[in-house]
Amino acid sequence: MKNVSRVSLVFSVFVTAAFSVLTLGFPGSASAFTSREGTRVNPVKDGVYEVVPRSGGHGRSYWCAAGDYAHRALKAPWDARIFVYRGLGASETSNRRSAVQFTLQAGLAGGSDSGQTGSVNSLARGDSRLVRDAYAYCNQLPAGF
Repeated sequence: MKNVSRVSLVFSVFVTAAFSVLTLGFPGSASAFTSREGTRVNPVKDGVYEVVPRSGGHGRSYWCAAGDYAHRALKAPWDARIFVYRGLGASETSNRRSAVQFTLQAGLAGGSDSGQTGSVNSLARGDSRLVRDAYAYCNQLPAGF
């Protein structure tokens, strides 16, 4: 009976250690979100989240994922405004080269609460869209389709 308990304890410790290594090895994996189009969204810090596309990515893909995350994960109302916190650059939450960080707080992004700014592809700090407008990009076919 003692051997069974010892084997069970060793197995339990092994499984716990393996799970810990896996979750620690992937930043943000425990709280990652996948948008309707398959784009990953990871929290960066309080009030800031990062959109990391599978490959490449167009402005509408970033805005779609940002709007989807704001509405479904953060429960933001449709008329809330999403701001680009940090424009296109290397991801802080994954090993991808392309990511954009967003926030719902104008003060964090240096943006204003009024009006849409920039083209859909500019993704410059302070650019903004309403949650509903960003989410609407999820329902559009890619250009050239």
